[in-house]
Amino acid sequence: MTGKIERRVALISGASRGIGDHVAAELLRQGWAVSLGMRKPIMPVWAGAGADYVHLAEYDANDAGAEALWVQDAVRRFGRVDAVIANAGIMIPKTVIEADDEDIDAMLAVNVKAPRRLAKAAWELLCKSGRGRVIVLASLSGKRVKSPGSGSYSVSKFAAVALAHAIRHAGFDKGVRATAVCPGFVATDMAAGLTDRPAELMTQPDDLARIIALLVSLPNEASVAEFAINCQLEEFF
Repeated sequence: MTGKIERRVALISGASRGIGDHVAAELLRQGWAVSLGMRKPIMPVWAGAGADYVHLAEYDANDAGAEALWVQDAVRRFGRVDAVIANAGIMIPKTVIEADDEDIDAMLAVNVKAPRRLAKAAWELLCKSGRGRVIVLASLSGKRVKSPGSGSYSVSKFAAVALAHAIRHAGFDKGVRATAVCPGFVATDMAAGLTDRPAELMTQPDDLARIIALLVSLPNEASVAEFAINCQLEEFF
């Protein structure tokens, strides 16, 4: 399938597993077409009969030219882009004292710079849509510093939250809405390496996917700047 389609189209980075995979499956189920940014593109099993509306793109968030190429390829396939879901992210569990410049640079590169480039590459299309949507997968670590070892990660995720607000301001008059989605522990491979909390007591990726699908489907008059989700009681979140 090539050319302009009627379905809304979402680009999803980090779509090979975890949150990105679940978000893509949910959006396809709800009638979207999805373009999946993956380091090693493989058609997901859940695509099934909807594979005509699933586009695979080779994408590495560390490659500064990758976003523009991905958007061009998605436009060739579907003719439009209506949403960007910047999900790819990394976490290096070090305090701000233990971390080297290289650690901070690595997290800023993937968690902040790559989402900004992706939104920029798709910007004209998002504005043309009239209801373009940008979701930045931030974290509750972008709202507070929970532990010494999460400090460096928090630096990047505070920046990711600010990025979502900045995108919202840049595109509001053109119908672009941006949301920083800030989950706590989600039952993914990343979380499993950071906590002893059982997976069944974490936020489930399917639930997060339904929340993101709701956010990108809301009308322009129901803009949500931040959405915090937690699986445990904290003072504020």
